[in-house]
Amino acid sequence: MYHLYSHNDLDGVGCGIIAKCAFGDGVDVRYNTINGLNQQVARYLSRFSLEEHPYDMLFITDLSVAPDIEKQLNLFVEEGGQVQLIDHHKTALHLNDYMWGQVMVTHRDGRLASATSLLYEYLVQHGHLNQSQSLDQFVELVRLYDTWEWEEAEKPEAKRLNDLFYMLSIDEFEAKMVERLRSADQFYFDEFEEKILDMEEDKIGRYIRRKQREIIQTFVDEYCAGIVYAESYHSELASELGTIYPHLDYIAILNMGGRKMSLRTIHDHVDVSEVAMRYGGGGHSKASGCTITEEVYRLFAAEPFELEPIRLDAHRNQFNLKGSESGVLYESWGEDLVFVYCRSGEWIVEWNGEELPFRFSSFDEAERHLKRQYGVWLARDDAFVRMLKDQLMQRRSGERLALSADMEEEKLLEEL
Repeated sequence: MYHLYSHNDLDGVGCGIIAKCAFGDGVDVRYNTINGLNQQVARYLSRFSLEEHPYDMLFITDLSVAPDIEKQLNLFVEEGGQVQLIDHHKTALHLNDYMWGQVMVTHRDGRLASATSLLYEYLVQHGHLNQSQSLDQFVELVRLYDTWEWEEAEKPEAKRLNDLFYMLSIDEFEAKMVERLRSADQFYFDEFEEKILDMEEDKIGRYIRRKQREIIQTFVDEYCAGIVYAESYHSELASELGTIYPHLDYIAILNMGGRKMSLRTIHDHVDVSEVAMRYGGGGHSKASGCTITEEVYRLFAAEPFELEPIRLDAHRNQFNLKGSESGVLYESWGEDLVFVYCRSGEWIVEWNGEELPFRFSSFDEAERHLKRQYGVWLARDDAFVRMLKDQLMQRRSGERLALSADMEEEKLLEEL
């Protein structure tokens, strides 16, 4: 008899599906939370008899065990028990020190690994499962979603697979996938699934638009973090928010009901698994999480509670456009106006008409600094035009004009 204890997300359940395709009724699959795994393994070790079940084997996938359970597992193996732990989180790499541990962040061909793709590879190599096109496609979709590569690979089917996973119960999803992978030559979504997935995409879009108006930003240690409260669609929400607000180092999503915090980033220079480890969690470099402890609550909820949400940039402008060397207008809290323009190859910032002492080599660098340090947002065209009118009147009255020196009056009128 085989026993498989896995995580309760798509990648973890993908392991259970692959195991059932390999062993059928000969495998007992249990899905666990991160904290629940240790209790599950402890019960297995306390109840298991090597004499009665000498050929039974325990698989642990997509999760790692606590140090005390780690020692118990090793003793169990030394006494003749069979265990294979398969994981892909770098926070579990130390388990490779044991003969029963296999932790790989990447496959040998360089692809980022998921637990499902590693287990599939293991089962095929050990003769437990025959490789097929439908299995290949399913495993790759799970891997692409879990490693956050599906957007770059232009595989929206991976996201739709995860959407379907959360729309069904785990038992229903597992049964559907096992039947499909056993009977079909290729992986597919049926007609009914396609319809409900289209409806779900509309629902997700509305949810994300609402959360865009709720996100706040603050510095936590050395990182500028975006913080939002949400119970659903964490990956989709974080991906969209990270794209809209690239000046943020990472997005922290707090599920207060579940007492979990998810961390996501779109940047290569930020490793959110290291951030999560500070608070007892872990995961991938671009997607990690932890429990909302007292410290996490203080840093990410209590202290930032009074902050105002990030103001969205104006998005229908025709004149006040980002990157325009002749000038871009931003607004800040307290009705301050921030004007950014290029002069002699350098980007200058004026705050309410007063030139600030620092310079930037590019517009993106200037905007990133202003958004991180001052929370500015792109002004609408009407505010931009009002500013230009005021400056034109100042020029006519002989006052100093807060525009680049080479901007002729005819050009200003043309812009207006």
